[in-house]
Amino acid sequence: MFLGTSLPPSQHCRTPVLDVRWALLGPWAAPAPLHIPAEESEDEAVAGEERLSEQDPAGGSPQGSRDRSQDGAVTPSETHGDGEREGQEAEQPDRTLATSNKPRKKKKKRKTKKNSAGETVEDNDLEDIESLLERIEDPRLAPQSQGGVSTDSRPLLYVEHRNLNPENELKRYFGARAVLGDQRPRQRQRQYVRSMWLTAPKNTWPRYSKTGISMQLLDTRRGVQHFTFEHHREYQQVQFKFLDAVESMDPNNIVLLLQMNPYHVDSLLQLSDVCRMQEDQEMARDLIERALYSLECAFHPVFSLTSGTCRLDYRRPENRAFFLALFKHLMFLEKRGCPRTALEFCKLILSLDPEDDPLCVLLLIDFLSLRAREYSFLTRLFQEWESHRNLSQLPNFAFSVPLAYFLLSQQEERPELERGQARERAARLIQLALIMFPSVLMPLLDHCSVQPDARVASHPFFGLNAQISQSPALNQLTSLYVGRTHALWKDPAVMAWLEPHVHEVLRMVDARDALVQEAEHKRKIRYQSAPRNIYRHIILSEMKEATAALPLEVTSQPVMGFDPLPPLDSIVSYTRPERTSHPSNESTLSLFFRSLLPNFNLQVSAGWDLGAPFPHGVPAPGATAGSS
Repeated sequence: MFLGTSLPPSQHCRTPVLDVRWALLGPWAAPAPLHIPAEESEDEAVAGEERLSEQDPAGGSPQGSRDRSQDGAVTPSETHGDGEREGQEAEQPDRTLATSNKPRKKKKKRKTKKNSAGETVEDNDLEDIESLLERIEDPRLAPQSQGGVSTDSRPLLYVEHRNLNPENELKRYFGARAVLGDQRPRQRQRQYVRSMWLTAPKNTWPRYSKTGISMQLLDTRRGVQHFTFEHHREYQQVQFKFLDAVESMDPNNIVLLLQMNPYHVDSLLQLSDVCRMQEDQEMARDLIERALYSLECAFHPVFSLTSGTCRLDYRRPENRAFFLALFKHLMFLEKRGCPRTALEFCKLILSLDPEDDPLCVLLLIDFLSLRAREYSFLTRLFQEWESHRNLSQLPNFAFSVPLAYFLLSQQEERPELERGQARERAARLIQLALIMFPSVLMPLLDHCSVQPDARVASHPFFGLNAQISQSPALNQLTSLYVGRTHALWKDPAVMAWLEPHVHEVLRMVDARDALVQEAEHKRKIRYQSAPRNIYRHIILSEMKEATAALPLEVTSQPVMGFDPLPPLDSIVSYTRPERTSHPSNESTLSLFFRSLLPNFNLQVSAGWDLGAPFPHGVPAPGATAGSS
């Protein structure tokens, strides 16, 4: 039936670039990192070889670690030639004898490789640490195999710390040495920074100091802990200045604010959007990571990323920055070629508010699961949530779940019985999806550059009338799904599997099957209008197919990157002071000063010059600038 299938281009994952081009932001430059003197010099390292030889090689630095041979002698892990190796061994006979009398554990001799220059290099120590951690983990908590059926008893939205690090995923694809290269810092020269789970702090960032954000535990109900971020008074003043800078419509004002407050979260989010629109993806990603770092430093001691039982209320403005920073970060991860890491962040967002899902990540989690080949997670999510969330009424789940079952049935390492059951479920669900959402097929084939046969192309059930007759809300959902996931359907094996089910659905339509009539009735009474979180998701996703279908009441209002479409029932803890109205007949010079200083007021300046009393509501010269 389907002809001319074009294969999708291969997805290549780029090596992360860690240097940040601060010069692009003009006067805003990151201060030099604080260098803490190392405890030992390089000369002292030779004198301490005996002490280092007794440590675990997996935990030592790449330069200072030593391997033991089977006879107990100490051999250098990195040498520069046979002559130098013999000289070093000749210089250490006494030390070898002294250490050989001590009881020690037998270590497995590490395999070494030789590079093109003939130098011997040892395997990456980070890989050894990860393998050790995997071995000491409880087998019941071991992660499921890629694409395998989940047999553990962990919660559905359980988040693994190691899957939050994109470098771990890149190392699985390309190897640790290809990812890290020469960028591994020397153990004794690296900066002492706080270890984080969400992002790794960089030496190019300004030195962190308390920002005025904290997290409080509100209450605990039925084993679920409810937290909220809080803004202290000094942070509130910075927030007021930020709102003034946004109203000035000049990004340079946000840059100036970040020079004084380098970890103000909303400024980082807003400036990241500016950099992204200027196609500076590296800087935009770096700003989002800095915002996550600032928020993670404010976590409550009992706030857990992995348990899936910690909640944040999106109706509180202080919590929204965390949701938005996580969402923007996972979008960068997906574009970077790290879908498994992006899926873990998507699960984290969903676990923060699974009932309301303020960013509607349920429209995205199926795509990330398919890209990461986590088919079993997607099918488990569908099975556990379908009864109370009606996931089959979303086009993305209606089509992605049968695709996941089909891909599971193609895995030859599975038992034949299990593969047969997966094929049956895939066939039943894809037919229900085509009956419920017939408007998806033709745009999907068009995006895949596939020409349907004459019967499918001419049948009115899948024709243009199916797209015209559906409601605008349903059109947004189908356009979002097709625009996002069409590349996953380009596989010729997938198209060959889809073809007979399309013909079977047409047979049911011609026979006036009851399922077809029931689906048509559901489409008419449902999808009358999309909730606000779907609009918010479409705006953040920037999928042009879905953005074009947004209603006028959404596109006509200004949308800010730091708080797109705020909830109508927001819980406000503090309000911004009212500002004095600016005169309509401002001069060019006054507008220029306002572009530099958002709080500049011509009336106040005149009052200062003439010594006249200040008008009502205008602060005195010594008042805080952000409170005006």
